Amino acid sequence: MKPLRYICLAAAAFAVVTLSSCLGDNAPTTETSPTTETVTQTQTNQNGEADVDYMSKMALMKGHLLVAKELLDKNEPKQAEPHIGHPVEEIYGDVEDQLKQRDVKEFKTTLGGLHDLVKSKPKDAKVSTSFVSSMEAVDGAIAAIPEEQRNKPEFVLAVINRVLDTANEEYSAAIANGKIVEDIEYQDSRGFVVYAQDLYNGISSQMKTAHPEEDKAITSSMSELSKAWPSVIPPSASAKTPEEVTTLVKTIEENSQKVIKN
Repeated sequence: MKPLRYICLAAAAFAVVTLSSCLGDNAPTTETSPTTETVTQTQTNQNGEADVDYMSKMALMKGHLLVAKELLDKNEPKQAEPHIGHPVEEIYGDVEDQLKQRDVKEFKTTLGGLHDLVKSKPKDAKVSTSFVSSMEAVDGAIAAIPEEQRNKPEFVLAVINRVLDTANEEYSAAIANGKIVEDIEYQDSRGFVVYAQDLYNGISSQMKTAHPEEDKAITSSMSELSKAWPSVIPPSASAKTPEEVTTLVKTIEENSQKVIKN
């Protein structure tokens, strides 16, 4: 006869096996389902990334329109025309679904109307009012992002990094052998950098207080970067090499990341 302790252990083992068989796929495992907190954080990250993507595209629209306005003010409607066309032709389609999701009123018609007007009647007084309407439409689309989000340095810096990456690409495409060979790309990049600077100005006071070292590096690099575009009308020779522009953009991005990761 077996000792009692062996009988008890055998019975316990049988009970465990039987219980596991009954539970089947419902048996608990060491892998747990995501907690509500984890799911919420993931959704927040995804929403934040969507906001950065959306705002970055709006920023590119603003950059195009800003440089177009400079050219219109210099009585250069032919040079301004492609920059007015780009928001409609190159960007609007990428954000159209997001505009609907964010309950933003359609403004492709407004942008298209300005583009048509500049092409057909560049000296018409309606150009000015149409331009204002287009800018207001883009600003309205930007306002779909909550103001609190738009004022966060982390958010703004993430947008600036994307805008400057695009500006860097455009500038590099504009230069060959120290000469500006693509006027449109040169002007595009100028507009993007101008608006990136505008965005940074909106958070500069917060940066100076909370991140003084990063602010100093970013402000200095931004100032130096702007020298690559001495005027909206391209000079014959480039003021900075693509490599110099890339270095400045990378410095801004590296210091931005220190803030974003905190």
